[in-house]
Amino acid sequence: MKKPVHPSELSLSDGALLTKIARKTVEERLLSGKRYKPEGAFPEIFTRPGMVFTTIETYYSYSERSLRGCIGFLQPLYPLIEAVINSALEAAFNDPRFPPLERKELKQVTFEVTVLSIPEPLVVEERWSLSKNIIIGKHGIYIKSGWLHGTLLPQVPVEYCWDEETFLAETCVKAGMEPDCWLEDSTEVMIYEGRGFREVEPEGSIEERDLVREYRELCK
Repeated sequence: MKKPVHPSELSLSDGALLTKIARKTVEERLLSGKRYKPEGAFPEIFTRPGMVFTTIETYYSYSERSLRGCIGFLQPLYPLIEAVINSALEAAFNDPRFPPLERKELKQVTFEVTVLSIPEPLVVEERWSLSKNIIIGKHGIYIKSGWLHGTLLPQVPVEYCWDEETFLAETCVKAGMEPDCWLEDSTEVMIYEGRGFREVEPEGSIEERDLVREYRELCK
């Protein structure tokens, strides 16, 4: 099996291409009803297993957007390019929080692709010190206890200006547990890195988000 992609291996042009593929995937489904099939040559890294979330947002201005769909994979189940295609379709049409995206919305939404590293357990002697191992803007959190589990991407605490403990608590809530679940020994807390590539505006150029800088400028 090929080695899973780590987000640090990607170039800006790689991320921009993945974001364009996410949009093209949804456009193809809405315009022709067919699944997008990439043609031509793609970077070799796209053939390796990858973990991806696709986020679709309704665009009002560069700094004002609202979530329209977000789904992805925390395991390297597919080659990176297929993971983007699958997550884009799921985010657009199968996010249970929203109705399926419509054709008329294509020019009103932006696409963002976040490539993730494999989640790794946070192991500490004292549970309360978990927060000291989390960097806002760099890390996403995955929490699991029994059959309950949930994750929040690195973008989320930046957008809400959460501190590390609030980030942990909100991930517990996302997983369907009490906010202090991260303090329980039976709860597994994992972190992963993520790099997000986003359209500046609908169908526009693509930038890599510097979430650590965004957090510092917006929240400090």
